Amino acid sequence: MYLNCHTYYSLRFGAFSELELLELAQQNQVTQLVLTDINNTSACLNFVRKAPEYGVRPILGIDFRNGVEPCFLGIAKNNEGYLELNNFLSHHLHEDLEIPKRAPVFKNAFVVYPFEQVLLNDLQDFSDHEFVGVSIQDLRRLPFSRLVKLKDKLVVQQPVTFRNKNDFNAHRLLRAIDNNVLLSKLPKEEEANENEKMFPIENLAMAFSEFSFILENTEKLLNRCSIHFDFSKGRKPQNLNSYFGSVEEDEKLIEKLCYEGLPYRYKDITDSIQNRLDKELHLIKKMGFVSYFLINWDIVSEAQRRGFYYVGRGSGANSIVAYLLRITDVDPMELDLYFERFINLYRTNPPDFDIDFSSRDRPAMTQYIFERFENVALLGTYVTFKERGVICELGKVFGLPAQEIDFLTTGRYNPSQLDSMSKLVLKYGRLLKDKPNYLSIHAGGILISEKPLHWFSATHLPPKGFPTTQYDMVIAEDVGLYKFDILGQRGLGKIKEALEIVAYNQPEKHLEIDIHDIKGFKADITINNLIKTAQCMGCFYVESPAMRMLLKKLEVDNYLGLVAASSIIRPGVAKSGMMREYILRHRNQGRAEEKAHPVMLDIMPDTYGVMVYQEDVIKVAHHFAGLDLGEADVLRRGMSGKFRSREEFQKVKDKFILNCRKKGYSDTLIFEIWNQVASFAGYAFAKGHSASYAVESYQSLFLRAYFPLEYMVAVLNNGGGFYRSEFYIHDARMIGATIHPPCVNNSNIDNRICGTHIYLGLMYLRDLENRVMERIIKERNLNGSFASLEDFLDRTIISVEQLSILIRIDAFRFTEINKHELLWKAHLMLSKNDRLEHPKLFPPRHQKFQIPKLRTTNLETAFDQLELLGFCLCSPFQLLAEPPKNSNGQRDLHLYLNKHIDIYGYLITVKNTNTHSGKRMHFATLVDQHGEVFDTVLFPPVAAKYYFRGKGIYRFYGKVVEEFGFLSIEVIKMQKQDYIPDPRYADMKTSKKVFDGKISNTLEEPKTNV
Repeated sequence: MYLNCHTYYSLRFGAFSELELLELAQQNQVTQLVLTDINNTSACLNFVRKAPEYGVRPILGIDFRNGVEPCFLGIAKNNEGYLELNNFLSHHLHEDLEIPKRAPVFKNAFVVYPFEQVLLNDLQDFSDHEFVGVSIQDLRRLPFSRLVKLKDKLVVQQPVTFRNKNDFNAHRLLRAIDNNVLLSKLPKEEEANENEKMFPIENLAMAFSEFSFILENTEKLLNRCSIHFDFSKGRKPQNLNSYFGSVEEDEKLIEKLCYEGLPYRYKDITDSIQNRLDKELHLIKKMGFVSYFLINWDIVSEAQRRGFYYVGRGSGANSIVAYLLRITDVDPMELDLYFERFINLYRTNPPDFDIDFSSRDRPAMTQYIFERFENVALLGTYVTFKERGVICELGKVFGLPAQEIDFLTTGRYNPSQLDSMSKLVLKYGRLLKDKPNYLSIHAGGILISEKPLHWFSATHLPPKGFPTTQYDMVIAEDVGLYKFDILGQRGLGKIKEALEIVAYNQPEKHLEIDIHDIKGFKADITINNLIKTAQCMGCFYVESPAMRMLLKKLEVDNYLGLVAASSIIRPGVAKSGMMREYILRHRNQGRAEEKAHPVMLDIMPDTYGVMVYQEDVIKVAHHFAGLDLGEADVLRRGMSGKFRSREEFQKVKDKFILNCRKKGYSDTLIFEIWNQVASFAGYAFAKGHSASYAVESYQSLFLRAYFPLEYMVAVLNNGGGFYRSEFYIHDARMIGATIHPPCVNNSNIDNRICGTHIYLGLMYLRDLENRVMERIIKERNLNGSFASLEDFLDRTIISVEQLSILIRIDAFRFTEINKHELLWKAHLMLSKNDRLEHPKLFPPRHQKFQIPKLRTTNLETAFDQLELLGFCLCSPFQLLAEPPKNSNGQRDLHLYLNKHIDIYGYLITVKNTNTHSGKRMHFATLVDQHGEVFDTVLFPPVAAKYYFRGKGIYRFYGKVVEEFGFLSIEVIKMQKQDYIPDPRYADMKTSKKVFDGKISNTLEEPKTNV
């Protein structure tokens, strides 16, 4: 009898989930109802999936509204009607159109107009599929309305939006957030009626007892509706069934492509390779996954045609078919990759491919997919209210000052000392926490369906401009839709641009490069030595302090070691304590036989009996605990957070323990192994995924080894990586580059290299407008370099404020005129309000000004750079108010092993973390006075006493310790060092005494001048 039910997917309006709606129906003996969220279908699929468990027959519809103003309900008679409703809603969402007062003629959907809207809009002459909804509140007015005569057209429309007072309060808060107003100022018309509740069927029937025909009409309408989606375990995938239009043609094509790829990938085609290929092809055909492979092949083939770099990764890299189709560059035979992790007879969902493109190429590939295939949409996701966000939003709604909101978001308060309004914010924040706030886009998921995507939900149109589903990845998989992951990754942009830079900076060497010669790279001693010594700045996935530390501890000097390290570094392995155990067993291989259970060592000999990869969960569950492959995959997916049924997961866990006991294992061993599985499975990489990352790392390392300056420029031009741009610039200097600040004649918008000279891009000038940069480059390209400041002003439209930025950074140093003199000239030639938006018709005649001789100190230049670039190009150690009291650096650490050291460091990065007991500690990486990197750790007692206070130089006193050959400093004391006062505003005599104006342009030991 309930035709108009809302969940919290009526965004910023509804108050509870679709499952809570079903619980409510069960409590009120309601056996069929219509889910009608406002302009949204996010909950529909899961509502249909779960309804049978609550004894409810699900029916789907949409509450069409303009804002909160109701227009009409659309109720699907069947799946075709649901498609019609989704088409209609999607069109209006995509085009940002108002919903009309009168519904179109739906062939397979009913329309219900709210009682009040019929009267307000004077709607008449209703078609067979159109009805008028009457709520309990409307019954008082019905006898006195002209509508009482429309006996065949009246149905019950008792909206369901709230269960209780808490829901209504949450609703009002959501409406205030949506309208961006104080709660006290929320207009009444923006709220729903507090009586929009579900009543037991008996109560509803009693309320309408005088109008029994309304109940009968409603019953008939409901009985004519039926929706079905297949959520069974054996359901068929809903992805595009065939690539060519027929399964037979698809199967012929995939075989042909595989056999064409064999000689490209393998010089010798052994029996084991042939058997692996036959086995995979048989299983792929049997499971109906051929089209999935061919669509991925189509995507990467197009990328190859366009010269785009890509990396295929994920569990799909376990497949030799994927390797032969060039979807991935990982040889599963070389790594003995576990194909059953990828596809097995128990797994209904197709294999998982993640295809990475550079951030610049990805939009073009997404556009290609939408043009190439029908029934395509981006996969949606929900952004929910999180704790800090709820506090910020409710703080505004309750009228709290900004500083009080900021204080509450820190969480550092005593609840008993808060005022009543702050307590209200926290109290009501709990009502909104984790509710959906708005729809967004999955990081890279694209759906390509056999049926129209609107068969499953409406789509909306986010700023990216591609239709996007109103449901997420988990719900998509529930109904049999599996995503294609097309992801953006800066590392690929670095590789591609580095090769382009080499082509113009060292053209004679460019033709010798084959960036896909992975086998050659793996055998290259120079590249492997970079890995062993952790000289990996700027290189994909291996440049972070944690990875650098791990590479040194493991003494990694080969591809297989790097594959393992890529997965060991993941949080789960470290959390389980197995990262340390892996290192111990790696360095002392007798320890594996001593510590590992024989079954575990037999399952995973290459990782010393330690679970490192995601498929190790399957191996352990299958071989150690005796679960079948399907149950083992349930275990893996359950731990990864991508699984629905916690009940099924619990059953598998119970069977894991029971089977182990039957095998005679002790509970101590069983739960030790279980805890290892449980602690890391959700974070571990598939081995093929790690291998894909290692391949890209080798490509980056090749460029770093043989074209380091060109590669570092590409790193900078593609947004850097783990560190700030300043440190990649420093690294380029350390490997031989001469760094020049931005220059109007030599710099582009991004960075440019000429030989060993790197000219920083104009983009680093934070206050320089983009349009000014573009004008400068365009004019210089058209008419050549600028001869003087006057020539620049004659040819370029610029304001005096923007020109001042260029002068202060010394972008006119080619004139050999002091920048103070240039600033005077600029202000005399341009008035403050002269923005020169139009070019001059005639070249001006410049007046010659008599300007006194001025000079600029190196200290002033350094502070100008700090202000304009965010960093200086000299050594920051030379800006200290007090010079360092020693010259200790990374090169001296071995001399102080197990002793105390006094050392200065310029902060690169800090990792804040918590111990198992929840106490705060820090890992910090710094650059010493010689430009070399060293690492420190601040354990909780020290971290509680000393704080990092942003960028700058810190002095440390601590003990040098070694673990597995990696040296670091356990800090005892720490103090941030002061820079001299800014000489542009301070007493220059003071700073002259300290430095005498002498600054080095490197991070090495001070030299006499720039």
